[in-house]
Amino acid sequence: MKIVIVPSGFKECLDAEEVALAMERGVRRFDQTIDMEVIPMIDGGEGFAKTIVNLKDGELIYQQVTGPVGEKVLGHFGLFVENDKRTAVIEMAAVSGLKLVPRDQRNPLKTTTYGVGELILSALDLGVDNILIGCGDSGTSDGGAGMAQALGVQFFDKKHRYVHINGGEDLLKVDSLDLTKLDKRLQTVAIDVACNWQNILCGEEGVARVFGPQKGATPVQVEQLSSALEHYATLIQETVGTDVRSLPGSGASGGLGAGLIAFTGATLHPRFDIIMDYINIEEKILTADIVFTAEGSLDFQTPNGKIPSEVARIAKKNNIPVIAITGTIGKGADLNYHAGIDAYSSIIQKPTSLEMAIKKAPKWIEESTESVLRQVTIGLDIAKRKFLKERVYQR
Repeated sequence: MKIVIVPSGFKECLDAEEVALAMERGVRRFDQTIDMEVIPMIDGGEGFAKTIVNLKDGELIYQQVTGPVGEKVLGHFGLFVENDKRTAVIEMAAVSGLKLVPRDQRNPLKTTTYGVGELILSALDLGVDNILIGCGDSGTSDGGAGMAQALGVQFFDKKHRYVHINGGEDLLKVDSLDLTKLDKRLQTVAIDVACNWQNILCGEEGVARVFGPQKGATPVQVEQLSSALEHYATLIQETVGTDVRSLPGSGASGGLGAGLIAFTGATLHPRFDIIMDYINIEEKILTADIVFTAEGSLDFQTPNGKIPSEVARIAKKNNIPVIAITGTIGKGADLNYHAGIDAYSSIIQKPTSLEMAIKKAPKWIEESTESVLRQVTIGLDIAKRKFLKERVYQR
């Protein structure tokens, strides 16, 4: 039996490499000699820059930047050279991720992407030819306005007073945008963005209503944020002529996608498609007898371009079975059966606190992987016995 393991990370817990190592240990507990290929997979969120840089023999560059709640954090971005071109890899989660927002300060009306803009400026200072930005695991919902300010965009109120964007709520104070001081070097650099193609900025399916509660917003704050982003979209359309409200990916990372389109000329891509340009997993998946994937929470959102469903889509080209190991099983998880995931299993073994689940996650992932494999072999043994009985009967 050939097993291919292609997990994503567990948000705020383990990155993809750590999940992959735990799953690998689980397989080895079952059988030390089993044929196995392990491919940690990234979706633009935590671990994005590190993984790409490792694959491309590049380096990580560390820098103090503005974090999501306004305090300085040690961020990083990647840099590698290929075909004589210098590419920077920016992971928004490294400077504006939910993991960096203290639990008692989780209010997307008050978090900023300013640090993302600071990393873009640092990459421009290094004379890069391309910038690859990963959108995922965000703790912000400012529409990328903080990033835009770091890059030189100015925001003014009705009295033409400068407005500093500390979070999504400040967008309601803005009456006009001024792009005259926007860094001109953005015009000479190609910027590609790996994002969730399904996320849009505004409307009933907009980022405020879909993801605001996950970032700590109350129902009242969700409506306030939705109004702020709608107003922001109007300002962008009036200033640059682009209606970003429902563009694919515009809602990525709390609307950072919209800001990247409007102010940097970035091209947004379905995250799995562009990441496949850097990590070729299709050939390896198609060699498998069974594929294991993983995600922190399996729910109704998973089929919308998240790693387990994309892995399943590839596997189903050759009718290869797919099993997902997950931290929690959420609302609408059964939709994943229709997305090509044949079975899924939670690692949670008993009622527990979030803190304990995070602490025990590596061990529980390992044990769950072993347990699922043992269940698979029960099915194989049943099939084998049935086959042998039929042969005896035929004789």
